[in-house]
Amino acid sequence: MSDKISYKDAGVDIDAGNSFVEAIKDDVKATFNSNVIGGIGSFAGAYALPSGYKEPVLLSATDGVGTKLKIAIDSNHLDGVGIDLVAMCVNDLICNFATPMFFLDYYATGKLKIDDAKRVVSSIAKGCLEAECALIGGETAEMPGMYAKDDFDLAGFAVGIAERSEIDRSSYIKENQVLLALPSSGIHSNGYSLVRKIVFEKMGLDFDYEFNGKPLVETLLTPTRIYVKEFKANKDKIKALAHITGGGIVENLPRVLPENLKAVIKKDAIKVLPIFEFLSKYVDEDEMFRAFNMGVGMVWVVDESDVDEITSKTDAYVIGHLSGGKKEVEFIWKS
Repeated sequence: MSDKISYKDAGVDIDAGNSFVEAIKDDVKATFNSNVIGGIGSFAGAYALPSGYKEPVLLSATDGVGTKLKIAIDSNHLDGVGIDLVAMCVNDLICNFATPMFFLDYYATGKLKIDDAKRVVSSIAKGCLEAECALIGGETAEMPGMYAKDDFDLAGFAVGIAERSEIDRSSYIKENQVLLALPSSGIHSNGYSLVRKIVFEKMGLDFDYEFNGKPLVETLLTPTRIYVKEFKANKDKIKALAHITGGGIVENLPRVLPENLKAVIKKDAIKVLPIFEFLSKYVDEDEMFRAFNMGVGMVWVVDESDVDEITSKTDAYVIGHLSGGKKEVEFIWKS
């Protein structure tokens, strides 16, 4: 009997990894456009810079899915987390007026399950199609001893292109401009440590608990909305935009404001989603607005003269305006 061991004996199956690459080829290739150079399997992804820019600048963003991934793993609902991964990156890019070009992913797991991994990467490809960017590379790491049971983790990396003169939006922002909210699709990908504590520990609910006519897990795992197409269609009218993620409106909107302007928001103008009303029974209102998006996935700053046109073409709606003052968010009630 031989006492020699293989890589597979140590928990890493090279053949499974190769089979996985074959399994995802069609999904990945579906995201390619004319700027993608080469195919799948090289040491690096290649992408030709788009033409038509005077002073092109490359911008990058990286993010994960957070503990929302734990709910997806435990419930075996894996078909949306890849969209979350793409959304969290590309929604950040457009806040600096960058058009997403390409995306890369990192998938790390204790034991590679090809079918599960394919579902995840297929959803990443779906997110890339929605964001109109190419999935040109990725890495799958099988790491026994680092991840328990069926656990895995995801990281995403997006690169976009912008005109140098358009990146800093502060010079475009003026007093009395209007704040438009673009609705979120749900909780998106922030605040899930709190969500899990409320729903599963405090309330003792399970995935099948009926919420608004469907299992609660479906609401909890609704994929993050991607706003790239709306941005492209209205780019000439947007003065600035903020992605409402961890920290909520309170912390994310001031990131795009100059020092001498504040955001005045009518709190009762916000179309709060039912899931946030449900969670608010156990969380103070101020904490809710700091932990969650509260139904607002993105905020646009626009001129008042453009409001009617934008709201007629999108689901954006008015929640406030800019006023002179300290760089912050001030919530008021309708007069």
